[in-house]
Amino acid sequence: MSESKLSYTQILKSTSLFGGVQFFTIFIAVIRTKLITLLVGPLGIGVLGLLNSSMELIVGFTNFGLQTSATKVIAECDGNILKISKIASIVNKLVWYTGCLAFIFTILFSYWLSRVTFGNSNYTIYFIWISISLLLKQLTSGKLAILHGLRKLNDLARANIYGSFFGLLLTIPIYYHWKIQGIVPSIIVSSVIGYLIAFYFSNKIKLPLVQLTNQETFEESKIILHLGIMLSLSGFITLASTYMIQIFINRLGNIAQVGFYNAGFTILNSYVGIIFTAMTTDYFPRLTAIINNKVKVSKLLLEQATIAILIITPIIILFLLLASIIVEVLYSKDFLIITTMISWGVLGMLFKAVSWSMGFILIAKGDSKLFIKTALGFNIISLILNILSYYFYGLTGLGFSFLIYYFIHFYGLKIIIKKNYNLYLNSNFYKTYLLCILMCFITFVLRYINNSVIKTVLMIIMFLCSILFSIYHLNKKINLKEIIIVKFNKKK
Repeated sequence: MSESKLSYTQILKSTSLFGGVQFFTIFIAVIRTKLITLLVGPLGIGVLGLLNSSMELIVGFTNFGLQTSATKVIAECDGNILKISKIASIVNKLVWYTGCLAFIFTILFSYWLSRVTFGNSNYTIYFIWISISLLLKQLTSGKLAILHGLRKLNDLARANIYGSFFGLLLTIPIYYHWKIQGIVPSIIVSSVIGYLIAFYFSNKIKLPLVQLTNQETFEESKIILHLGIMLSLSGFITLASTYMIQIFINRLGNIAQVGFYNAGFTILNSYVGIIFTAMTTDYFPRLTAIINNKVKVSKLLLEQATIAILIITPIIILFLLLASIIVEVLYSKDFLIITTMISWGVLGMLFKAVSWSMGFILIAKGDSKLFIKTALGFNIISLILNILSYYFYGLTGLGFSFLIYYFIHFYGLKIIIKKNYNLYLNSNFYKTYLLCILMCFITFVLRYINNSVIKTVLMIIMFLCSILFSIYHLNKKINLKEIIIVKFNKKK
């Protein structure tokens, strides 16, 4: 098999592995979300969404991007066990410091957080309690970073699966007995489970104990924190933007509207966006390892973007076909109001698939100034688009702004990586990409046909065409038939 085919196969294998993990995670999340929705309703979903957004904002402010930066630094060790041991030791110390920072910050500012988030001080005690969860989440991130950097993909996959399963098993009874009052205990229990599982799998890695001087610890910490602070600042900007739009929706509308907003973007980012989580796991460490080789980076970017659009196109079309059913299954009939919003938004995923592949180049390069400028600029655009769209068109406007934003994001990153690194996607890629865009937009237009039978038949045809299109192009890249035959013979 050629080197190119091997690379495409590696991407597809890692995507399949973590796609399966994400599918299981989503299955668990669907059950959990459905039950939580029935038990606490849109109001409870709104409270949960605001608490989660606040937690993400605090984490973004206090974690210094350690999970991603540690993954990058470990991946760059190129299998040097002694160096990996040093980095792992330092990471384990740093996550304790940053976790305690989040813990203390949340307690000290709990009253203020309640006032800003909910408009009153009634939720102060909620923030005091979730400070425990923030400490545990940071400790967990350190364990997962070590697994990720060493590309222990199977253990990373198991950690995700077990975390989701046991999280569901232990939190649903809490919601059942305490309803909305069970939100905070459930958050804490989930964090405890996540940490224990991550601790178990990271401890399976046998690394030699190393003694580091204060000077060595300081020098190595600077390397990790330099990139981490950049990522943290970027993440904080993104989270602040998301937080502000939720506060705006709460002020202009109500907490239930925030619940609808969170439900819609959970569907888009967590369920439709599983492709990104699945591919990130393998793509980022691989990209980091070759980032100084322009030819290899260009090749990997092309391969990653190609696989991304070929996989996500049928997912988008299937989603457009089943949007109303998906919303009702995941939540309830009360949430059907978000169907149009997410139908517009899901089209943005086609642009996100490519811009996402390009965006990791900036992180892997460690180009801090450019990365921060880019993050700040894009998030200002996102916030303005979201505020204007919600003000004039409500929830539907947010879906449209999501689409416009990711088109701008794609085009902006296309210019940035061409100008700064002379990296770009070739014309053959754009021919395939254009056909994917065309199929998705045609399917979207078909939603507005009045005759439901004709509409459904035509959308099913488009879905089947997208499947055949993706299989045809994937087969050209990796010879799917040969892989299937080999796997079948192994089983025999």
